[in-house]
Amino acid sequence: MNRTYLCIDLKSFYASVECVERGLDPMTTNLVVADPSRTEKTICLAITPAMKALGIKNRCRIFEIPKAVEYIVAPPRMQKYVDVSADIYAIYLTYISKEDIHVYSIDEAFMDVTDYLTLYRLSARQLGFQIMQDIYEQTGIRASCGVGSNMYLAKIALDITAKHADDFIGELTEESYRQTLWTHKPLTDFWRVGAGTARRLDTFGIRTMGDIAAADESLLYKLFGVDAELLIDHAWGREPVTIADIKNYRSRTNCLTSGQVLGSDYPFDKGLLIVKEMMDLLCLDLVEKNLVTRSVTLHVGYSNRMNAPSAHGTADLQTDTNSDLILIPAVAALYERIVNPMWAIHRVNITCNHVMPEEYHQYNIFVDAEELEKNRKVQEAVISIKNKFGKDAILKGMNLQEGATTRERNHQIGGHRSGE
Repeated sequence: MNRTYLCIDLKSFYASVECVERGLDPMTTNLVVADPSRTEKTICLAITPAMKALGIKNRCRIFEIPKAVEYIVAPPRMQKYVDVSADIYAIYLTYISKEDIHVYSIDEAFMDVTDYLTLYRLSARQLGFQIMQDIYEQTGIRASCGVGSNMYLAKIALDITAKHADDFIGELTEESYRQTLWTHKPLTDFWRVGAGTARRLDTFGIRTMGDIAAADESLLYKLFGVDAELLIDHAWGREPVTIADIKNYRSRTNCLTSGQVLGSDYPFDKGLLIVKEMMDLLCLDLVEKNLVTRSVTLHVGYSNRMNAPSAHGTADLQTDTNSDLILIPAVAALYERIVNPMWAIHRVNITCNHVMPEEYHQYNIFVDAEELEKNRKVQEAVISIKNKFGKDAILKGMNLQEGATTRERNHQIGGHRSGE
């Protein structure tokens, strides 16, 4: 059965929210969302359409904005953006069941509207326009919309076609996609085609989707392996995955991860402190969710000024656990083993691998079982207090040391200020 999808994007979402809060029009106001407490190298999380019209690129850095341009700097308020996004999702629900909605990001969502068009006696384009109007009337946020016969085409209609439409709605079928976009350049305008992929294809004279469709498939598989199948399908405008498939998908393995980009370059000893803090919070997360892990992977990126590969390694715990008595020493030892003490550190990621439900306590023979049980009760008490009185209600001594980031991160969402 042929299906019809909408892909709705909230235009310059963070910047638009800040403009609406100030009673300003994002289409005519120069505003950037960026943390002024950081250096001028900080990335702008969003800029208004008015600034994009001046040729300023989204996700630029502060210092890249021409000095002659006057603009407002709005500190990020992530909790505010989450709240507005939730309000807009509620608008979607007045039209479409949650089973037919896939939230792709805080400012973008797919909807399978196949079974709603007859109900509302509207075309997909008309339904998309009506939803966009409701969003604007209720929140002041402008949106754009892609309509497609599959999810990929809806996304491409949004990203490429809608930009040139007076009503900010683009519409594509497989046939119209091939007729209008097979010669479109650059390739990086297309969903999931990054700069690296485009460069590799360009080496062989492949510069458009039409070129990919006409290319020798064996060459594409040699270049990209199994990912070539996706590239070939998208070149022809095909996408077999539906929202129902996404809803029914279950990962074979699960992990829990934490990462941060440090505000400045950290020496070896302070980097170790950050790793311990992050592992401590991951342990509490595991306990609260009744999960355990058997191994932990640490990835440490050095300063951009250092021409050095990242440090990467995994600690096998030999037991399923969520205890900080086991996990913090394990990740600390891993850090000391794989990280070069002579190079400054800028990024840290920790992943608890093969996370699974904690169906029973399995004690480590090298740690006293009574001590583990006592520690578990302490962790549960800490979680209860934090949930009741806030994340800063209980802090460890290491959280007060110079260079510690837990207190700051307690008031962030996605690494940016929550606006609390």
